[in-house]
Amino acid sequence: MYSKLDLPNSAQLILQLTPIRCVVTWTALISGSVQNGYFSSALINFSKMRRENIKPNDFTFPCAFKASTALCLPFAGKQIHAIALKLGQINDKFVGCSAFDMYSKTGLKFEAQRLFDEMPPRNVAVWNAYISNAVLDGRPRKAIDKFIEFRRVGGEPDLITFCAFLNACADARCLDLGRQLHGLVIRSGFERDVSVANGIIDFYGKCKEVELAEMVFNGMGRRNSVSWCTMVAACEQNDEKEKACVVFLMGRKEGIELTDYMVSSVISAYAGISGLEFGRSVHALAVKACVEVDIFVGSALVDMYGKCGSIEDCEQVFHEMPERNLVSWNAMISGYAHQGDVDMAMTLFEEMQSEAVPNYVTLICVLSACSRGGAVKLGNEIFESMRDRYRIEPGAEHYACIVDMLGRAGMVERAYEFVQKMPIRTTISVWGALLNACRVYGKPELGKIAADNLFKLDPKDSGNHVLLSNMFAAAGRNDAVLAGRNNASPAVIVLVSLHLLSEKVETSQSSLRWDEATLVRKEMKEAGIKKGAGCSWVTAKNKVHVFQAKDASHERNSEIQAMLVKLRTEMQAAGYMPDTNYALYDLEEEEKMTEVGYHSEKIALAFGLLALPPGVPIRITKNLRICDIRRLADFYKDIFGFEEIESPKFEFKVIWLKISPDLAIHLIERSPDTKLPEGPYSASSPVLDPTHLPRGHHVCFSVSNFDSFVQSLKDKGIETFQRSVPNRPIRQVFFFDPDGNGLEVASRDE
Repeated sequence: MYSKLDLPNSAQLILQLTPIRCVVTWTALISGSVQNGYFSSALINFSKMRRENIKPNDFTFPCAFKASTALCLPFAGKQIHAIALKLGQINDKFVGCSAFDMYSKTGLKFEAQRLFDEMPPRNVAVWNAYISNAVLDGRPRKAIDKFIEFRRVGGEPDLITFCAFLNACADARCLDLGRQLHGLVIRSGFERDVSVANGIIDFYGKCKEVELAEMVFNGMGRRNSVSWCTMVAACEQNDEKEKACVVFLMGRKEGIELTDYMVSSVISAYAGISGLEFGRSVHALAVKACVEVDIFVGSALVDMYGKCGSIEDCEQVFHEMPERNLVSWNAMISGYAHQGDVDMAMTLFEEMQSEAVPNYVTLICVLSACSRGGAVKLGNEIFESMRDRYRIEPGAEHYACIVDMLGRAGMVERAYEFVQKMPIRTTISVWGALLNACRVYGKPELGKIAADNLFKLDPKDSGNHVLLSNMFAAAGRNDAVLAGRNNASPAVIVLVSLHLLSEKVETSQSSLRWDEATLVRKEMKEAGIKKGAGCSWVTAKNKVHVFQAKDASHERNSEIQAMLVKLRTEMQAAGYMPDTNYALYDLEEEEKMTEVGYHSEKIALAFGLLALPPGVPIRITKNLRICDIRRLADFYKDIFGFEEIESPKFEFKVIWLKISPDLAIHLIERSPDTKLPEGPYSASSPVLDPTHLPRGHHVCFSVSNFDSFVQSLKDKGIETFQRSVPNRPIRQVFFFDPDGNGLEVASRDE
């Protein structure tokens, strides 16, 4: 009793006053010492027991092995093993399993394997120990092989086996094998066990199957704090930041106790979406729960405040941490890098070296600070000294930082020479940094080389296509394309630029044809390339306000427009002239100036100036998002008069619109159940399988409806581009929906 209640002195006194001590008495003391973390005391008492010639039993040996394991004393463990062997106890399943676990955890792999091979018929505990230790030792494939061997000899797994094997599948990213195990779990009746279900959620999360993880989570009859932590982490690790925050809030509503792991995960999620105020709220909860002193929570807070631009809060959390690890230092240096404060980053870097040894990530943060701060000479010196001074071999990220640093400083040709001399394989980040520098400094020829390599490495990234198009636009490469074609849409300009690059067509500007744009459009659709619409948002009074380019839907729109006019007037009076190089529309210069004045960021800024008190920072966040079919449906209804009709019930979200008495279209939104690709979809037949719909919007009309539809577009002043498919009875028209997504309407002439 005294041993288990963590009163070792009282337990020791009772032992000394006991006239006749036996193995049960000594084992009670040793077991209690191990249970409460007094491992040295446990081994000392084991030695005293042996001096009294009392033989340990099958309960004593596991405790002694555990103590030597915790103290990482393989020599003591070998001595205990020898005693167990002499006394004939090593063949006991618990003793043998404990000895094997000791050898595995103290790094004696050969001895562990030999002991495992010499064991008599093994029970499930021994197999579990082997599989678990293989996972902990970073050998998931070995763990998988042993599980398969275990099943072949007729072994029946228990919940520990399932959890260990799920960890192995997660570490090895063996999705198919893990799914098979999920089926075995269900057949074995363990799916209701909370620990196993948590392991399945973690497995699917690490294999980037968040929807399956969510399915298991929602199907759990009982959840504990680990379940909620695992689900939050699964969402956060797969860039489902918003969903991670929603799961966290759901857990709070159900009264789940905060843990350091959950807090650090959700803070990382808020860092990813620049949710400063929400992150501050979680920080307050962490203080109330007394977990803010945890080193992982503190590091996550430093990272969150740094990424959200609140460098003062970042510094305060960092300096108040009772202890720091390498992650804490890296997060603080990264915060200064985000600000472009190379002086503070270098000062902290020097201070850090007195407490911790820089690692691979540290040098990325430092070089990033040099890049953003324009410290070219310093950055080159640090890069050149990585091997000799820090014993770190430069990786792709370090090379990308140098390319970005040279590009930002205008040394584009030097950056390209640096890339050519790289001793390692070039990556997306390296070519992306060079392409962006070419765009900024107007180097289209080098930009084509960078983009060509980018498309080979990542052909589906629409951001690279947009960068290239902007570069060509700024260099005047699109002038001839636009000449005489006032109906050309911006999307087609992007497609022509992409075609020039991907097909390496060296042709005169006058020879460009719209057929080429159509070909590229088709190739992009088949490849699934789609540029989502950009939007910006700003938080005011606990409400998020979202804006898009030319957005006039806000309730304070008149005030916003007045503020924009005021700002533009004051800026022009101060000598500012807008950069219209990237306005890809075929417009007069005055119209271009108007176009660039209504970007979503500028609208959000104007609103922030109106809604937030003076002196309060205006934090604007921008991302790309998926078009909403409700907005698209409203667009069709308002502009063309389509009538919304009652929709049949499907397993996915669908809106039906009536075009004529005998014709309707339906708009389908992506659903986890139907496995649709990203984006909304439309088609004219309800019998079409939505899982095979093309990307984008494709709507078919009869000839008469097609003509009236095109005329409606013209009457509404919507920019369009029409064409006929050569040698095929098909006509097409392109235009844009409210979210800036390109739409195509096609008609077949009978």
